[in-house]
Amino acid sequence: MIRLCVMPRLVLLFAAAILSVAVSCSSAPKSSSASSKSLSGTDEQIFMGDTIEKNYDPNVIMKRAEAFFEKEEYPEAVIEYQHFLDLHRVHVLASYAQFKLGESHFKMKKTADRDPEPVYRALETFEKLRKDFPGSQYDGDAVDRIHACHNMIAEAYYLIGQFYYRREAYLAAAHRFEAITKQWPEMDVAGEALYYLALTYSDLGADDWAREKLTVLAERYPNNKFRAESKQLLARLETRQPAMAVAMTGVSSNGTSANGAYGLNGARPHSPSPPTVSPVSALRDANGVSPAPRTILCRLGIWC
Repeated sequence: MIRLCVMPRLVLLFAAAILSVAVSCSSAPKSSSASSKSLSGTDEQIFMGDTIEKNYDPNVIMKRAEAFFEKEEYPEAVIEYQHFLDLHRVHVLASYAQFKLGESHFKMKKTADRDPEPVYRALETFEKLRKDFPGSQYDGDAVDRIHACHNMIAEAYYLIGQFYYRREAYLAAAHRFEAITKQWPEMDVAGEALYYLALTYSDLGADDWAREKLTVLAERYPNNKFRAESKQLLARLETRQPAMAVAMTGVSSNGTSANGAYGLNGARPHSPSPPTVSPVSALRDANGVSPAPRTILCRLGIWC
């Protein structure tokens, strides 16, 4: 009789044990799934709401900036990196934020023929990194980026100079080409700019200046891409008569001014004229008519 009572109890206990194991196994994936869902939603939370943590916590701000940077949404990344620096200038990640701020500006610049404003901002940011965080681990990368920014700015000037040159706006073109040779002489495009500067001076009639620039080009950039063209231009300048420009002023035919002063060369009328000033008789036209007696003839490039 006792055995008959014990057996059903054992069966019930065994069934309860199996049921409890089944329930625990089925509930474990749900708990894991809920935990996974919570973790996957963490990144989205940093973009939502208007909490103190979202606006001021350095880790949250940095994570948001990095997310924008990874998605190549650089204008938004710029805002977040700058926000981090405004609030946490002495944070351990401040130098990193400054570097990534410059990187964001730098990557917004696509080609040299586009708006160079992002490059100027990147240049300013990288220079500030070296100034505010001297000796940081990003200093070497900042130096490379500064060089790249200078190169892109020089290329932009070169393209603008070529634009003006093609439209025969030679003074505007010369201004851009000369800016490259003075401000960024070590950049890749500097040799090409120097050649175009000589070519522009030649078209303006300032042959002496053109020869000077060609000489500098051969000395400073012996392997420039315009070696053959520069030699041809120099040979053409050597055989060409000096171009002259006419400036109206009060000068008599004997070389003195109307008020008794001497001409541009500063010499007396009977003295030989320097080669930069040519006598009026040298510019007679085909009919043998000389220019008006109240003119000074001077080389273009030597301001009258």
